[in-house]
Order: sequence, then structure tokens, then C-alpha cells
Amino acid sequence: MSRYRHYYEIEVSHPGLHKYRHIRGADPYVVEQKAAALRLQWDEEWRRKSDALDRQQSRYNAIAQKERMKNEAIIRTSSAEADLLALGKILAHTLSVDDRVNWDLLKDRSKFSEAAPRVPVRKPNPEKPENPARPNRAADAFKPKLDILCWLSPSRKRKALSDASARFEKAQTDWETEVQSLIRRWNDQIVEIDKDFAKASELHGLNLTKWEARKAAFFADQAEKHAIIDALAAAVEGGDEAAVTEMVDLVLGRSKYPDFINVDYELDYNSETKSLVIDFELPTPDAIPTLKEVRYVQSRNEFDEKFVSAAEKARLYDGLLYQMALRTLHEVFEADVHCHVVRVTFNGWVSYVDSATGSDQRSCILSAGVNRPDFEKIDLARVDPKDCFRALKGVAASKLIGLAPVAPLERPRAADRRFIESQDVLSDIGTETNLAAMHWEDFEHLVRQVFEAEFSSANGEVRVTQASRDGGVDAVIFDPDPIRGGKIIVQAKRYTNVVDVSAVRDLYGTVQHEGATKGILVTTSQFGPDARKFAQDKPLTLIDGGNLLFLLEKMGMKARINLAEAKELHRQAQMA
Repeated sequence: MSRYRHYYEIEVSHPGLHKYRHIRGADPYVVEQKAAALRLQWDEEWRRKSDALDRQQSRYNAIAQKERMKNEAIIRTSSAEADLLALGKILAHTLSVDDRVNWDLLKDRSKFSEAAPRVPVRKPNPEKPENPARPNRAADAFKPKLDILCWLSPSRKRKALSDASARFEKAQTDWETEVQSLIRRWNDQIVEIDKDFAKASELHGLNLTKWEARKAAFFADQAEKHAIIDALAAAVEGGDEAAVTEMVDLVLGRSKYPDFINVDYELDYNSETKSLVIDFELPTPDAIPTLKEVRYVQSRNEFDEKFVSAAEKARLYDGLLYQMALRTLHEVFEADVHCHVVRVTFNGWVSYVDSATGSDQRSCILSAGVNRPDFEKIDLARVDPKDCFRALKGVAASKLIGLAPVAPLERPRAADRRFIESQDVLSDIGTETNLAAMHWEDFEHLVRQVFEAEFSSANGEVRVTQASRDGGVDAVIFDPDPIRGGKIIVQAKRYTNVVDVSAVRDLYGTVQHEGATKGILVTTSQFGPDARKFAQDKPLTLIDGGNLLFLLEKMGMKARINLAEAKELHRQAQMA
């Protein structure tokens, strides 16, 4: 006796392993178990394979990461070396650049970029339609339908002939109507094309007018800007104060420095004295690059950074700032082809946070006043920047990185509005002139001229302040001498009585308030013992009437001081 045997089948696959199998069996439970066991086997096999692939990929990634880290270390080292190298080339860079302003290059020579409106093109006329075939009277449709009855009935025959003729006439009329309709439609299309072309031409004319107006406005604006540049160039050539300032600002503003240097400055050009004062913002010590080398330490999987030493950082900072000062002076003098700038005073300022107090500070840490003839004798390609700065009698601390403040040799007029124009009073001085009887403002200008002559050999400058008669500052001397120099406060006392200690004490307070290095008190009379004692251990110099006459004699001038006569003149003036 035969029996029928049933088979069950399950399809099992694994995409990751790319395996495929059919599980067959007589019992469905057994088939399911076999399939489940096979799936577990393949999953475990896939897990082991995936883990191996992950480990292999991790090794590859680790190797690639190490290579990336090595390359990054090389790149960072190369960049650091370039930054440090750039610190030493700040001055050399400007020697390879022509700092003169090419006014023509400042002009916008660009063309009007907007294309002119396209000229419209008339569409071609459509082809003239062919006329339909004219009806043919001989055609079967127009033949009379004559049957046997037409031969028996003449009227029927006439009607058949009339109908045939009517059909032809109608066909002829319909043909003519269709022909006329085709011609009308064709003519209408031509008219429409002409209308569209006329509208497009009109719109083109409007657009062309507007385009030509924009083009004219573009070139008019361009010409106006060119005229401004030409006017500025002419004003610079003529020595206009604002124009020369603008020219210097243009030169210094386009000077290219490394990214870590933010160029900012304040300018003050005086056309009468042909002197330029520059307050220049210098970078802080922390702003300069100090990274020297980057190495990748494979055992620690990290970077090892090496920086320059503190001494090297101080040397780099000093060199950078001295180079920036000389570079700025060079750029100004080279750009000033008309020689309107005879003297440049460079004040280098640093804004920083005081680590002791946390307060914002701003100090002038170096200052130099240089005359053009002296600077043009220097071969900047061969100098040591610091030695050159000192030779130009610039003032600065021995190490700039300490940010020790120095007194600026001169400030922009915007920084000190007290200064007024000087007056010549020496030309009116003679042996008969009683200095004690001079007008007090004339006496202040006399003192300025005396000290101007005294400090002229050291390129010093003396400025008279606005008249106040308040015992404050009567004049300021900016002495570039690196040892004795700095800012010196001068007070002029045209007295007929002995100067007591209070006047000297007031001068000392003013010196401290102004941040000056010294104070000088000049009088036509004498100083009392207390006044001289107070000044003994302080940076104060007392010049009495006798010393003032001696200074005048050194200048080849003779005058006199008669206190009694001056008192009497003063008494008479009060009574008048």
C-alpha cells in the first residue's frame, strides 16, 4: 500500500553574507527549527566578520588619523615658522614697495557692464496659403441627375439641370468665400505681426532711452569721482593741509601687515610747520605669534607645542615695534613726493589690560620725532631697527615688552587743543627793553623763543598754550633726547616780586598731572629760599631774571630787567 508524503519548504537568506538556502522537510516544526538554527549560524558568522572588518577599519582609521596628525603638525610648524619669519621682515617689506600714491590707479576704469537692449526683429510673414481647388463644372457632383423620368418630363429635366447648376454656383460661391477668408486671415496675421513689431520697437526705444540715461549717469558719476581724485592730487601737490593728511592716511591705510597686526592711527598734519604727528596703535605683547614648533607624539596621540623663550619673545616684540616705527616714517617720507612733510613725530601706543588691577590701560611706549633730511641719510636695508631708532633720538624704555610709558614728544593738536600759534617777539627786543615790564603774553612767547633756540640742536619743539594766567602750563617742550628728553612743562612768571614756594609747588603738581619728565619755572625776578629748597630733589629747574638774560645773550640778544621801573609802570597803569 503506497502512501503520499508531504514536504514543507522555507527559504532562508542573508544579504550581508550573500547566502541563500532552501530548507525542506516533512514536518513543518522541524523545518522551522532548521531555518532558525541556520539564521543564528549565519548571524554569528556575520557578527564575527563585521567585528573583523571594524577592527581592520579602526586600524586603517588610526593609521590615517596619525598621518593626518603628522601632516597637521608639519603644516602648523611651517605656519609658525612663517609667522616668526614675518616678524623680522616688517621693515624689509616696505623697502620693496613703492609707497608713492599713483592717483590714476585710484580711478575706477570699469566699463558700463549693462548690455544695450536688444533691437527687436520683425517676425517673417507667414507663407501665403494656397487656394483650394476651384469647383469644376464637369465634376460628377455638378452633373445633372437625369433619370428616365426626365426624358418623359421636360420640366423634371429642367429642374435636374437647374439643380445641377445651383450646386455648381453654390460651390463656386463657397470657394470664393473660403478664398477670401484665407486671404483675410493671412492679412490679419501680417497686420498682427506689424503691430507686435511696432509695440516692440516702441518699447525698445523707451528701454534704449533709459539705458542710455543709466550709461550716461554711470560715466558722469565716474567722471565726478575722477575729478575728485584729480582735485585731491592737485591739493596734495599744493600742500593743502587736509589733502596731505588724506594722502598719508591713504598710504598708511593700505600698508600690508601680517594678520595679527591691526593697523589703526590718528594723524595731525600742520601745513605751517610742515610737521606730521602720528599716534599709532601698536600690538600688545600677547598679540604677536610665539609658537615655534609643533610635533605629533604618537605614543600619547597628541601635539607637543614649543614656544619661543621669554627672552626671545621680548626681543621679537622690541624688533617688531621698532620696525613698525621706522616703516611708518619711511612710508610717509617716500609717499610725500612734494616734500610737504618736513618732520614726522611717531608715537607708538599700546592698549592693554593691567594684570594687577584688571583695568584698561593705554600708554605711549615709544616716541620719535624725525626730520626728513636726517631720515633720508639712513639706509634702512642695513640698519638694526633699535639702534636706528635710538640714533634718531627716539625715546623708549630699554625693553618695550614691559609697556613702560614714555612722554610723547608731540601730540596731535586734536589731543591737546591748548596749543596756539607762536609769535615772534625777539625781533622787538633791544637793550632798552625791560623784560619785567613786558605784557605777560609777550613774555610767554619770549620764553618759548628762548627755549626753542636752546633745544633746536636736539630737534626739540616748543609749543605755547592758550593764555589762561592760572598758573598752569604756559609752554610745552618736546625733547627727543633719549636720556634727558621727554615732555617738559614750562611756566613763565613775569614777576616783580620774589617768587615764593607756592608757585614752585604748583609747577611740580602740574608736572605730575601732565605726566611730564621735567618742569621749568622762568621769572623776571628772584626765587625765595623756600622755593629753591623745595625744588632741590625734584625734576624742576628754576631760572631767575639773571639766568634769563644770560640765555638771551647766548642768542646774541641784549635786554634788561628793572623791577622798580616795572612796578612803577604797573602802578601808573592801575591808576589810569
